[in-house]
Amino acid sequence: MVDRSSGVPIHRQIAAALRERIITGEYAPGSKLPSEQQLIEAYGVSRGTVREAVQVLEVDGIVLVEHGRGVFVRPSANIVRLARSRLSRAARAKNEGAFLADAKAQGFAPSSSVRVRFEHADERAAGLLAIQPGDEVTVRDRVMRANGLVVQLAVSRLPREFTRGTAIEQVDTGPGGAYARLEEAGHHIGRYGEDVGARMPTTEERSQLQLPPGTPVLTITRIAYREDGTPLEMNDMTLPADRYRLGYEWAAE
Repeated sequence: MVDRSSGVPIHRQIAAALRERIITGEYAPGSKLPSEQQLIEAYGVSRGTVREAVQVLEVDGIVLVEHGRGVFVRPSANIVRLARSRLSRAARAKNEGAFLADAKAQGFAPSSSVRVRFEHADERAAGLLAIQPGDEVTVRDRVMRANGLVVQLAVSRLPREFTRGTAIEQVDTGPGGAYARLEEAGHHIGRYGEDVGARMPTTEERSQLQLPPGTPVLTITRIAYREDGTPLEMNDMTLPADRYRLGYEWAAE
């Protein structure tokens, strides 16, 4: 029931009630909410008020509105990014590094499209790669898909002095990927560092990832360092927050 004397807008009361029923599992992820008419009758309000309530939930990223079909509880994340061993040499030797390892562990069919280009490093790239602004970098721009659905955008930048003459400058880098090619060229990787954040997507990202309104993205910037501490690669990844969970584990010290 709504409390018309509370001072809280009625549509927000309805949104809060529906949110609570979603949180408690009464409406499970992927399930359909009651129809517009059912909500009108249940709460004794106008059609406009019900639509305002649903809009609140949509903007908050809790529901998906599919015109002609209804309103659905947003599905929970269905890809786990397994961070501990995804970049190991053993995984690369089996051609199961990173995204391919996630696919094998979780049973989805991976695919990707790659564009390779060259550009001059801006201030940010220069700072992260320990090079000078304007130095040439190799850019590998990838769109990753799971069962045909775009689930990740990734843009790697590497100082061109490390990639010139290698398959890293080709669309297909070969078994083990770019990191295997770097090590074959004598640049042995000593460690990785990742910075994880979250934000709302740009218009272009929302279009590429086919995101519904109100969906944030996870951002991960990974730096691969040579054994002597020299940065070899920076990789900016953008992941839909409604399709991913990040899984981490480490030994107690």
